[in-house]
Amino acid sequence: MKSDKTLIEQILDRDNLNSAFKKVKKNKGAAGVDAKDVEATRLYLKENGLEIIHLAREGKYKPQPVRRVEIPKSNGGKRKLGIPTVTDRVIQQAVVQKLTPIFEKQFSEYSYGFRPNRSAHQAIEQARSYIEEGYTYVVDIDLEKFFDKVQHDKLMALIAKTIDDKPTLKLIRRFLQAGIMENGVVTVNREGTPQGGPLSPLLSNIILNELDKELEKRGHRFVRYADDCNIYVKSIKAGERVKVGVTQFIERKLKLRVDEEKSAVGKPNARVFLGVSFYRKKTRVYVPIKSKERFEMKLKKLTNRNWGVSMEFRIMKINQLIQGWGNYFKVGDIKKYAEKIDAHTRRRLRACRWKEWKKPKTRYKNLIKLGVSKDKAKRCANSRKKYWRISKSPQLDFALNNEYWQKLGLKSLYNVIS
Repeated sequence: MKSDKTLIEQILDRDNLNSAFKKVKKNKGAAGVDAKDVEATRLYLKENGLEIIHLAREGKYKPQPVRRVEIPKSNGGKRKLGIPTVTDRVIQQAVVQKLTPIFEKQFSEYSYGFRPNRSAHQAIEQARSYIEEGYTYVVDIDLEKFFDKVQHDKLMALIAKTIDDKPTLKLIRRFLQAGIMENGVVTVNREGTPQGGPLSPLLSNIILNELDKELEKRGHRFVRYADDCNIYVKSIKAGERVKVGVTQFIERKLKLRVDEEKSAVGKPNARVFLGVSFYRKKTRVYVPIKSKERFEMKLKKLTNRNWGVSMEFRIMKINQLIQGWGNYFKVGDIKKYAEKIDAHTRRRLRACRWKEWKKPKTRYKNLIKLGVSKDKAKRCANSRKKYWRISKSPQLDFALNNEYWQKLGLKSLYNVIS
């Protein structure tokens, strides 16, 4: 049933705003430039909510600048984020909740990023199906600093083709132009949609939907996840031709830049898409060594025996890492790797536990409790072997076995991916 409310009224509806606040609260996240966390914002909105709604309805609401933060990227660089205040995140989320159903109807079947009921796994599966169909070369298009380079006028013109509600359009433009605070100085935001707010992913999909339409019009097999776009072709020659044509479209029509150094045409096993590669005739998903190395480095830190935390806390953090990494990369061919990681993690934890027990007397008592014979427990407890060597001893392997770690709640990467 069509609402008789204007779009801005639907956005500012109490139920929609309450739902938006709950979503922002659930997502947690840091405070913006006003230093107000979620709870402080809740109290602030209780007192000032009606005034904010009135200003937004009249097209007079002014969002505060976003707080610039930088987070490390896997390639060693820095990713710039712009963190809006919690108040602004609530309003952005309210906008997203009403705009998403409108624009979803327009979006491509082959766009998977930041959309309801769509995931990176589905994008990977789509890419795999193209390769199995014989499209064994990939045109990997990398957009240069996409979120920082989107032109506001171009974006607003695209939104205005669908949305004719002036207060809503004004509100979106105000968010785009809110400015960025860095080291106490606010700079005007003349282009870009800073990553960090709920609105940015939807806006990125709106502008890149133009690319999707063009690729569909040209009959290309493609997969796009946010600004990560791969086009699948049958030959290197076709790939080079497609790369030139698509680059021209992106730069001339969308006014965005293609990163020539990172964009390339090649075999899928030589390119990384959403953290994975593809290999062999019967296409299988391969997790690149770099992805594994980053995971192992994080695991190494969490199992460092010099980290002075309780075993319960250590296992909780390990479980979070294993669950997150495993859920994402379970699309890959990593069962043997998971078994190796599980065994290695348990060994490192045995070394941690051995160090915790410290004194030979404590070690002896604990080994006896765990079923080791007195004679073997005595020899093991008084051993002068270093932590890493003793962690592989038959006595410690028997005492601190798989069942022991399961009782403490340690998750298995193998079980997560199975």
